[in-house]
Amino acid sequence: MAARQQRAIFPRDPGLQFRMLLTMFLLGLLYVALIGALLAAGTGLVLMVVIIGGLSFAQLFFSDKLALSAMGAKEVSPQEAPGLHAMIERLCIQADLPKPRIAVADSHVPNAFATGRSQKSATVCATTGIMSVLSPSELEGVMAHELSHVKNRDVLIMTIASFFASIAAMILQFGFFFGGGDDDDNPSILVVLLVSFVVYIVSFFLMLALSRYREFAADRGAAIVTGRPSALSSALVKISGAMERVPTQDLRQAERLNAFFIVPTSVRGAVQTLFSTHPPMEKRIERLQQLETQLQAAA
Repeated sequence: MAARQQRAIFPRDPGLQFRMLLTMFLLGLLYVALIGALLAAGTGLVLMVVIIGGLSFAQLFFSDKLALSAMGAKEVSPQEAPGLHAMIERLCIQADLPKPRIAVADSHVPNAFATGRSQKSATVCATTGIMSVLSPSELEGVMAHELSHVKNRDVLIMTIASFFASIAAMILQFGFFFGGGDDDDNPSILVVLLVSFVVYIVSFFLMLALSRYREFAADRGAAIVTGRPSALSSALVKISGAMERVPTQDLRQAERLNAFFIVPTSVRGAVQTLFSTHPPMEKRIERLQQLETQLQAAA
């Protein structure tokens, strides 16, 4: 009975909440610096507000549709995917979440992700590849992981954070291709490019740090909600192994969503590189094993 109550309580992660607030605060400071540089360079305030406002609106309200479209995912009804719907309904009851929209992507890439700016507008997506590779209990762990992202609202924060980096990158591209003229006659262009470069670099590393921690938090949330950390651990191992058998072309087409996948498409590089959006697989599995021990001791 005690174990059942524990599974029904979704764990709050103060560390994740603090990191999301800190990330948004630091990105806000960078954003102010970028706006100041643009104004100093002579960019019209009205034009800047219109452009940035329009891009912000598109990022918040259409990023989920773009992500689903990039994977070729389609929303499925309970009649089309009864098992997946029933599984997610059970998990939503345990996590005290409104049921999200459910989508399936016809892809060999074994993966899953969540999108949406709020809990009410969320969509969770699984590929046909992951559903064919995992057992029901393993797939349940993966879906619980994605619902943990929705519960923690970190999908929205990652979407906003990526927007800052996108704006800075766009300014850099326009500056290099259309700056023209003599830089000595227009030093403000150099200032804008320098500030944009700093904003892009800092935003990138802030996103990396937040992305890695949010994966640990989602792993923990999924393990506690399902009560089976070992199932999620097994799923991660299977996904990693299956990913290495997927054609390189398919992996490259999907890699733009790496930050939102449960396992990045570049599995081997992700374990070793400094620029991974996910923590090393060994550490994720190690933490899940520790949590398994703790849950068994408390049972």
